[in-house]
Amino acid sequence: MKNIVVLVSGGGTNLQRIIDCIESGAIQNAQISLVIADRECFGLERAKKHGISAQLIPRGKSFSSDLKNILPENSDLIVLAGFLSILSKDFCESFEGQIINIHPALLPKFGGKGMWGNHVHKAVLEAQEKESGATVHYVTSGIDEGEIILQKSFPVAENETVETLAQKIHEVEFEIFPKAINLVLNKG
Repeated sequence: MKNIVVLVSGGGTNLQRIIDCIESGAIQNAQISLVIADRECFGLERAKKHGISAQLIPRGKSFSSDLKNILPENSDLIVLAGFLSILSKDFCESFEGQIINIHPALLPKFGGKGMWGNHVHKAVLEAQEKESGATVHYVTSGIDEGEIILQKSFPVAENETVETLAQKIHEVEFEIFPKAINLVLNKG
């Protein structure tokens, strides 16, 4: 059984999707051993409702070292699911190839500092992109620069709004995030 640690900052809808996919067998040979949040959020409550250990580590300069100190030794994968803090270069290098993130755009476009949530959708619409989507990628010390694991796109409608784009992206995330987690955990 592989152990996943999930990092959250918000409502935890992607966390819930991961829980559901583990329970259904869509993500095989896995369990969530710990959920960590960088702020008070509903993601912590979701974890507790499912009997998953959950912990709050307040944002700040020591976040990455505090995280490293409480990370279970048997952690196979660290999953950033709507996690907004930036992990330190040292942390990313220590766990290279073991941290993945989902991003609400088609990387390498619309990634980097400040590109999260509705900021991304607004930028996509302002650039008059013909398509958008979501990307699951490995986390490196460069923000949104890691190797792409899975990506799925769809056409941007002429009357698209930030809200309609966000909804479509969320549906794509729900589809590709569990597939990517399963792929990474069960490769080889």
